[in-house]
Amino acid sequence: MLALHTGGTISMSQNTAGEVSLNKSNPLLDDNYDQLFDHQINLTSEEIFNLPSPHMSMQRMLQLHDRILQAEAAGIDGVVVTHGTDTLEETAYFLDLTLPDTIPVVVTGAMRSSNEIGSDGLYNFMSAVWTAASPQSRGKGVLVVMNDEVHTARYVTKTHTTNVSTFRTPTFGPIGLVAQHKVQFFQELITQENVALDHVVDRVYLVKAYAGMDAQLLEAIANPNTNGLVLEALGAGNMPPQTLPALRQILDLGIPVVLVSRCFNGVAQAVYEYEGGGVQLEKMGIIYCRGLNGPKARIKLLVGLSAGKSPAEIRHYLSDAVS
Repeated sequence: MLALHTGGTISMSQNTAGEVSLNKSNPLLDDNYDQLFDHQINLTSEEIFNLPSPHMSMQRMLQLHDRILQAEAAGIDGVVVTHGTDTLEETAYFLDLTLPDTIPVVVTGAMRSSNEIGSDGLYNFMSAVWTAASPQSRGKGVLVVMNDEVHTARYVTKTHTTNVSTFRTPTFGPIGLVAQHKVQFFQELITQENVALDHVVDRVYLVKAYAGMDAQLLEAIANPNTNGLVLEALGAGNMPPQTLPALRQILDLGIPVVLVSRCFNGVAQAVYEYEGGGVQLEKMGIIYCRGLNGPKARIKLLVGLSAGKSPAEIRHYLSDAVS
């Protein structure tokens, strides 16, 4: 088993003023893991980088992806990734889309730093290791384990700024639970498509709609250097009418525009037939992505573009609600 540490709150400490910052060394880089896991798991730890999660980039995600592939080729039978929680869901989903589903890969983190009262980091890490070591975890895609719950990377999201139970799966719920060093699964994803990558493109943007929104921001995006756009639209999937001319400009440039809802639960659907309504947007050529939130849809669009998918393939890839 391999633990790859990337930084985040799980590796940080709080000072006397209550400020949380990076440590010189990660407290989880400990050689005494055999005792934690009753000598049942042979665990190797490696610090691949040490960053707060807002510093995470697509290149760092690709570096992590490549290291996991190397570990698998070397015979590692499971990987745990520790990560800051702010962008954990995006890294986990990137790995979910791009790694072959052959060995368990489990991502975890913490909401409280290593020296805070009630720190959840070590417990979450142990739960993630037990999950990655379970034969039942194979073939289920990349998993996120936090607070005794097992979630799919595809649908999990951070729902609270500080609460230890922040990671939830809206609409669908967790797929398993961890208790007494064992993981129990109750459901799983139906299908999964994995895409091989050796590079990632940039300039794929995410814009959230709001009441009274005009076209100014979208006009700045409407240029040939833009590779893609994801809209977090209103309600079931509608946009203010003032944005339509700029959206047409973007589509006329051949830039894929993907739409999700900004709502916490539910899926985007082309329901309303009025100016800026979902029916009109879909007829314009905007791709409805059902079931993902904005950051996840951006990751999926970026992966599809990086893989060289054609416009028709991008449309199918993003509009498929289960892959």
